[in-house]
Amino acid sequence: MINILGINAYHADASACIIKDGKLIFAVEEERLNRVKHWAGFPVESINACLDSAGLQLQDVDFIAFNSNPYTNLAKKIYYVLKRQRSLQFIKSRVKNTRTRLNAESDFDKHFPGIDVKSKFKKIEHHQAHLASAYYASDFDQACVLSIDGFGDFSSAAWGYAQANEINIGHYVNYPHSLGIFYQAITQYLGFKHYGDEYKVMGMAAYGNPVYVEQLQHLCIYNRSGHYELDLDYFLHHTNESTYGFDSGQPVCSDFFSFKLVEYLGPARNPTDPIEQHHKDLACSAQVVYERAFFNLCNRLYDQYQSDNLALAGGCAMNSLANGGISKQTPFKQVYIQAAAGDAGGAVGAAFSVAIDQGVDRNSLTMPHAYWGPAFSDQDYQRCIETYSKDFKQADCDIRHIENTDELCLEVASAINSGLVIGWFQGAVEWGPRALGNRSILADPRREDMQDILNLKIKRRESFRPFAPSILIDQVADWFEQDTEVPFMGQVFMIKENKRKLIPAVTHVDGSGRLQTVSQQSNDLYYKLITKFFELTSVPILLNTSFNENEPIVCRPQEAIECFLRTKMDYLVLGNNIISRAEQE
Repeated sequence: MINILGINAYHADASACIIKDGKLIFAVEEERLNRVKHWAGFPVESINACLDSAGLQLQDVDFIAFNSNPYTNLAKKIYYVLKRQRSLQFIKSRVKNTRTRLNAESDFDKHFPGIDVKSKFKKIEHHQAHLASAYYASDFDQACVLSIDGFGDFSSAAWGYAQANEINIGHYVNYPHSLGIFYQAITQYLGFKHYGDEYKVMGMAAYGNPVYVEQLQHLCIYNRSGHYELDLDYFLHHTNESTYGFDSGQPVCSDFFSFKLVEYLGPARNPTDPIEQHHKDLACSAQVVYERAFFNLCNRLYDQYQSDNLALAGGCAMNSLANGGISKQTPFKQVYIQAAAGDAGGAVGAAFSVAIDQGVDRNSLTMPHAYWGPAFSDQDYQRCIETYSKDFKQADCDIRHIENTDELCLEVASAINSGLVIGWFQGAVEWGPRALGNRSILADPRREDMQDILNLKIKRRESFRPFAPSILIDQVADWFEQDTEVPFMGQVFMIKENKRKLIPAVTHVDGSGRLQTVSQQSNDLYYKLITKFFELTSVPILLNTSFNENEPIVCRPQEAIECFLRTKMDYLVLGNNIISRAEQE
């Protein structure tokens, strides 16, 4: 059978996955292993973890698939540079980027010296990889497919139709026009400068009013075909004045908005300035403008192919606010959004594309859950507990082992019911940016003060950012206005009005929640824990946020222990081991 290594490299959220004997068995993002958020270099640690998990040597890999093909749209790239008469600096930066991607094979010689790599290297066009990561991972027999992001291989979006083993792309939006760039530029203008900060704008949008929609609308114009264009006078990403770099491993972007936008909207917010109402109104307005173009595209896509199913991928597929509106604003009835919808997921998409070409049964490629990363044994936990025994003693901690999972879940559910904050570390690491019940911090959604408690004890983040509800899948209809499966926390729905006061800690200011539906099939232990809480409280929901403190989500037991010790969480549950502070605050 066939072994395929999939890789996302030289861009944010570098990652790797492994298909062994025609089945996906492991996938992880580099940041989880090297602890550098959004790592953008060559994912050597992820590759090694994939090989170790599969029990393979690099020589055993038949194909190495990359989620980028620099030869794609090469003529368009050259024509664009010549037509626009770009500066020598701009041309050099693009040539350097292309050369890096073309020479991907050389990184294997660098990081795996002395190994005769016999694998065939396959470069898959960026959006083809995105679409493959969504469609083949779903259980759809046929679907409309849409990839939408910043840029990849000179395009920012691609859409078409997929059936059986075939994905046919009918349309592209090419550089320099991009909905992702529009949203990122507004994010930067609002003072959120770090790569990936767009989710902060989404959270802040609920506090604003759409008073700037008409002013922002002409920055992003869409048409009846679904295509869209930016007014480039307000942006810098297409000029030599804007740079994107990752030489240090962490992606860094200069501002994508031009001085004309500052003249138009007023001074940009400095990251240290207070957030005022007009910033919230701009966030709300930007979200509306984005959604207008996004839903217009989705509706044109449906009109052309008439499928009720949508497989969605790309960095913009992480806009859970827009995703939550798909069923109301478009005719689509079923939506599948992969757990790692952004560039990390391209590693899986590239591997899937090669697998399909090699005759692998696509039914073996579905991803019904998100738990594809490193896992640890009870022996691992015991060794770590022993290593940190002095620290636990100094922190006056009690350590117990509870073998029976029913007893374990009942005790943890009771602790949550008492208002305690739990670090929950179980099973394999989640694939994608969300904590989905294996590397989570859990708390009582009924407590109105829980957001403040979490921000004080652990998260230390902006107060406008909501916490997510994890809900038993068979209880969704009783608590949310839309009843559908959302396993990867990819959609925001409105909580029923009569339920909002019951779960204030996970109800956003506008009455919404970014839910995660939990099934027994996908995560039996997490399902059992929520069920125990339900039995105690009549609320089938837990507050779920990522297990971290201004760092990538914890991966290994020692990272969980260190996060527990330096914060004020009350319980740490490592497998069947409960570590609790003797004096609760």
